[in-house]
Amino acid sequence: MSIEHLLREERGRRAAMWRGVRGQCPQCGEKTLFRKYLKISDKCSSCGLNLSGHQADDAPPYFTIFIVGHVIVPVALIVERLYTPPLYVHALLFCVLAVVVSLISLPMVKGAVVGLQWALRMHGFAETTEEQNE
Repeated sequence: MSIEHLLREERGRRAAMWRGVRGQCPQCGEKTLFRKYLKISDKCSSCGLNLSGHQADDAPPYFTIFIVGHVIVPVALIVERLYTPPLYVHALLFCVLAVVVSLISLPMVKGAVVGLQWALRMHGFAETTEEQNE
């Protein structure tokens, strides 16, 4: 095995995504990924990793909607079967619950996407210009 191959293998996807979920830098693990609610820092203040090249774009909201929908709908169906509340209770309860769960999970999902991009050397996370062209 060549040195280049070994260097390409050192970024673990699972660890990078888990760090992103917790708002940590995918490289060093310090809690420097976000500078605001959904704004990714330009650079990790601890290890110096350039984070400005990430391109999470529409993936985090899409995954968040997918996850929240798969959590809220079964709960709504269970509540309907067990308690049969009036429609306005459903509307109020599950609209508020969907918004709250979305707001909580969106930064975690975005962090995971950025961590995955770093682990796969996507977009601005390649170490050399040759790797960026691959």
